[in-house]
Amino acid sequence: MISVARPRLPHPAIVAAIATAWLLAVAAEVSGRGAALHHDALIEGGLPLWAALGLFLIAWQSMIAAMMLPSSLPFIRLFDRLAPPAARPRLALLGGYAAVWTGFGALAFLGDLGIHRSVDAWPWLDAHSFLIAGGTLVLAGGFQFSDLKDRCLSECRHPAAYMLRHYRRGTAEAFALGRGHGLFCLGCCWALMLVGFAAGVANLAWMAVLTAIMVAEKTSPRGDRLVAPVGVFLLALGTLVLLQPSWMPPLFASH
Repeated sequence: MISVARPRLPHPAIVAAIATAWLLAVAAEVSGRGAALHHDALIEGGLPLWAALGLFLIAWQSMIAAMMLPSSLPFIRLFDRLAPPAARPRLALLGGYAAVWTGFGALAFLGDLGIHRSVDAWPWLDAHSFLIAGGTLVLAGGFQFSDLKDRCLSECRHPAAYMLRHYRRGTAEAFALGRGHGLFCLGCCWALMLVGFAAGVANLAWMAVLTAIMVAEKTSPRGDRLVAPVGVFLLALGTLVLLQPSWMPPLFASH
């Protein structure tokens, strides 16, 4: 039987990864170099697609570590209690988890490339680009009320039940376990991370707010009460951008 009565601190390497990711984000914003790794800058920078995507995914790994790992600490702690005391299973677990979010980042980047090409080819959309930012916020707000969000969030809130069903010893099994948890995590957080993607990989304000929301939703005993207010807030903010486009630059400073 899996017990979670005595939670343990996460492994020091996990804490170090999260702290390093946030330090890198702070350094990027303070130095002003974070904008160079924003997907817009990479797409418009004249680099080959493979190079632009590769650079973005390197920066995206830091964003995953900073924003998603904190919300998955209960799952990781539980795994550490069950797995043999060796680094390989833990690395495999994190590798499976990161693979899911890396795939999402790649799809978001390629989708943004398609949006850029549409804007370049359609002058009307170029003149109304605020529709993209406002639409992203409205999409994220609306998703807060979806059944998919609720089902995936329920799985993330009860890691012991998921672990009981799927835990198996072995490196390959740990990778599959991390991938499965990552899919549920993606299912409940992809829309919020899409807002983070739109804001930029080193936009500290959005990173901090979105991370706090996702950690509270997934780990707080009353996190379910936060879902609807966040949805209302994002819907209102998106509507404001759509009605008053002048609000977009302060919200998405990286643009």
